[in-house]
Amino acid sequence: MIEFDHVSKHYDDGTLAVDDFSLTVPSHSCTVLLGSSGCGKTTLLRMVNRMVDPTAGRVLIDGEDVASLEPVALRRRIGYVMQHAGLLPHRTIVDNVATVPRLRGRRGPDERRRALELMELVGLPASMARRYPSQLSGGQQQRVGVARALAADPNILLMDEPFGAVDPVVRQELQQELLRIQSELAKTIIFVTHDVDEAVLLGDEVLVLGEGARVEQRGAGADILLEPVNDFVREFVGGTRRRLHVEHRDGVPTVVDAAGAITGRLVEQ
Repeated sequence: MIEFDHVSKHYDDGTLAVDDFSLTVPSHSCTVLLGSSGCGKTTLLRMVNRMVDPTAGRVLIDGEDVASLEPVALRRRIGYVMQHAGLLPHRTIVDNVATVPRLRGRRGPDERRRALELMELVGLPASMARRYPSQLSGGQQQRVGVARALAADPNILLMDEPFGAVDPVVRQELQQELLRIQSELAKTIIFVTHDVDEAVLLGDEVLVLGEGARVEQRGAGADILLEPVNDFVREFVGGTRRRLHVEHRDGVPTVVDAAGAITGRLVEQ
């Protein structure tokens, strides 16, 4: 369980990135922070692994204040996936996946076998193991990034706009892959995005954030789409423009847009 306890972040230039934010992220769930650029969502994410330290308040993992933990050791037990995969260009794919276990002193055939298993888990064939990042497409590189984040078997997975740099078709494939992986592994995920449909698809809970990481609305994605609590949320999710409504598909109430496309997760979970 991750807890943000009244955290704030002031930068030296006077910017207030996060203003008194509190949240409990349940174990084995995916919580999505949804908002525009500059609203503080990435700052919140990076507080968990101490890439950013709060000016005030605490971040706790299973009741333990992360400020009491050594940053490098903390980061090695938390998976982190960023928008651009950040792979090591001079290392093969299998070696990239095995980076964190090797940094923790775990080497040998078992770690290589585990890396190959993770490649398969994210939909990459073993034939790619000896390739280099430059030989992969953007979507394949992102899959490697997810595999690398899972290599140390972390309980927590932080995902910072991980699919934002790939084309829409590949993005949908990666989203479905993440849903499949989460159904198998049940990690505690915090996912940052500015894409409404992505948030609704992936999040067990979605938080719509305004300036300073102010929570404008939180809840199931379908509820936010259909019942925005204020004008800010209504404008951000575009419910009026898209004419969102509920239809029964195969006996299940489902959020669809004016064109009949499924937009969100099921209303009843």
